[in-house]
Amino acid sequence: MHPMGTLTRDKGGNFYGTTSVGGLYNNGVVFELDTTGKLTVLYSFQFGPGGSNPIAGVIRDSSGNLYGTALNGGITACDINLIGCGVVFKLDTAGHETVLHTFAGTDGRHPWGPLATDGGGNLYGTTFAGGSGCGHQQGCGTVFKIDKQGRFRVLHRFAGGNKDGAGPRDGVVLQADGTLFGTTYSGGRGNCPGGCGTVFKLDAKGREAVLHSFTTTPRYGRHPYGGLTLDTAGNLYGTALRGEAFKLNQAGKTTILVNNTGGGDFAALLRDNAGTLYGTTSGGGNCSPPLCGTVFKITP
Repeated sequence: MHPMGTLTRDKGGNFYGTTSVGGLYNNGVVFELDTTGKLTVLYSFQFGPGGSNPIAGVIRDSSGNLYGTALNGGITACDINLIGCGVVFKLDTAGHETVLHTFAGTDGRHPWGPLATDGGGNLYGTTFAGGSGCGHQQGCGTVFKIDKQGRFRVLHRFAGGNKDGAGPRDGVVLQADGTLFGTTYSGGRGNCPGGCGTVFKLDAKGREAVLHSFTTTPRYGRHPYGGLTLDTAGNLYGTALRGEAFKLNQAGKTTILVNNTGGGDFAALLRDNAGTLYGTTSGGGNCSPPLCGTVFKITP
């Protein structure tokens, strides 16, 4: 029940994804949906060391292994609510789970977003909380890497405040030179309580820079929830929670493409070869309140 992440598709047209709850233990599953519409549960999460409640999708390697994050589980004592700080997992083609990393707090807590890969077997991701500093008991989140040998490293610990973001709710996108780009839900110089969120850049040497801080005035969006889409020229595209779709070049210039998509843009945009953008909203539409949501298109 409650699939929240994006789907991954293989060459045969089969889809793979997760649900945040349900399954044998009601802690979420990884599933396959084949081309005939048959759904198979590949793995059911239990509360404990193997993780629980995956809310992001999975990615797939050329051998058919699936990789993802679980929001909770792992070391339960590391979280004040005793629900665990989450894990990074691998699921092989036989349905066997391997925990690649268990978060302990200072290295991150609660990975909300999906993983990204550079094609060389290295994995990259974010955690919504954890890290150190930033004046918050639970931390402001991290960016991490797991290399192809399975070694884990924190690339950046968010500091929050006016100079840095806090609380990334999605993963990162990679440029060919190894640069990572992502969004944070809060932090930055905006005039929201705790900051309106940021777009950040992390180069291959681990140096982070805030490319854009969201603000309520003028209406340039706030609280980006979904991830970014990167085009071949290095431009970034994304959405903000209050209904804005934006374009950002790497010099930091922001262009609002649409300032009222319907509200509640929780997912990354999809871009085709012609430059057309597609997205969804959790609000808006023509049905009676509460509004039911929309699918929208933005043409270049």
